[in-house]
Amino acid sequence: MSDFDIAIIGSGPGGYVCAIRAAQLGLSVCCVEKSETLGGTCLNVGCIPSKSLLHTSYLFKQTKDLNKIGITVSDVQIDIKKMINSKNESVVGLTDGIKFLFKKNKIIHKKGFGRIVNSNEIEILSDYYSEIIKAKNIVIATGSEVSTPKDILLDEIDILSSTGALNLSEVPGELIIIGAGYIGLELGSVWSRLGSKVTVIEFADRILPGMDSEVSKNFQKILIKQGFDFKLSTALRSITKKSGKTYVTVETKGQSIELVCDKVLISTGRKAYTYGLNLDQINIETDSHGKIETNDLFQTKIKNIYAIGDCRQGPMLAHKASEEGVAVAEIIAGQAGQVNYNTIPSVIYTAPEVASVGKTEEEIKKQGIKYKVGKFPFTANPRAKIMHDTEGFVKILSKADTDEVLGVHIIGPDAGNLIAELAIAMEFGASAEDIARTCHAHPTLNESIKEAALNVEGDAIHI
Repeated sequence: MSDFDIAIIGSGPGGYVCAIRAAQLGLSVCCVEKSETLGGTCLNVGCIPSKSLLHTSYLFKQTKDLNKIGITVSDVQIDIKKMINSKNESVVGLTDGIKFLFKKNKIIHKKGFGRIVNSNEIEILSDYYSEIIKAKNIVIATGSEVSTPKDILLDEIDILSSTGALNLSEVPGELIIIGAGYIGLELGSVWSRLGSKVTVIEFADRILPGMDSEVSKNFQKILIKQGFDFKLSTALRSITKKSGKTYVTVETKGQSIELVCDKVLISTGRKAYTYGLNLDQINIETDSHGKIETNDLFQTKIKNIYAIGDCRQGPMLAHKASEEGVAVAEIIAGQAGQVNYNTIPSVIYTAPEVASVGKTEEEIKKQGIKYKVGKFPFTANPRAKIMHDTEGFVKILSKADTDEVLGVHIIGPDAGNLIAELAIAMEFGASAEDIARTCHAHPTLNESIKEAALNVEGDAIHI
């Protein structure tokens, strides 16, 4: 038996960051991981590989359009095998990087499935051995897994999860996506740019149901111009395969419709992965979605057992998990670790990108808060014009009486990087005027943020 200050089950963005931070604070750390590689879903079959394909497909599309700015390029081709290999090489490099960081910080890595025996013991099961390790504190960071509709079986050949969609050997002629969330729209963008005809089926009456509705509606219009076809307020009924084709039956407005395609991507969300952890036996509670119940200090009913990331309440975002991992490590070390959930940004890495932080306009209205809105379009931004990338806008919501920034929503080029400025501003309690009176370099995309902040009071210069 081994003794550790902290044992972590899972090596995803929450688990491995928690491990490193705990080691930095002088704690002895063990990280248990059931998969062959470190890094969890995000690094191996999620955020990182999808962004690799998004980048490559974006460059492909941009190269084909270079003649618009005077650069003649002929016969542009995509080599799918090389694209997938490049993606895989990036993943391997980054997983090896975590291995190196574990070694550097003297973190013990145990390969196997971790099962909690009691408040201080974890049983590690593998194909070759089992062992019990002891720890003063246990952190559950087991992440999430694909959630599929009832009676739909994934074969990862024609009926795909996101994992299958990241490893296609050829461009599907017609791709149907079930679910208009982040993952579906990102992967739809990849294959649409490479030549697929993409149809998106969504049960709700708009795409990205949790997003600011103005942003959602405008973004949908942009994607339609890019070739996406949306069928909203539409329910999936069945998927069948016949004669080399896949048939998708949906119901909309009381009518049953059969659609035919080459591949189907099931992108209906994810669910907490807590199977086999023995939670019931040790009286750790989960909610109706299978997420582990915790208090504000990330503690379960057993105070020295913590949960972070996708397996506890809150948005399923890699950076949210990482922040919680740092906070838990600091709490265990006797420090005041905390996470400000109001300033956690979210990003969709399409083209244009979509990013947000803080409250949506609908949330502000629902809470009865009096507010002001400032918007600025990228069509009026010099840098965006130079880039020929002018779709979208910056939208800033501030409190009517104090001018405190409550939320920011961006559709536009490099929105994922632009949103960081706003997250920092909100973390320090900035007003829209604070942002408006901060000098922004010219010509930059960031000037649109300054102009949107100015426009909260109707003072934008360039519109």
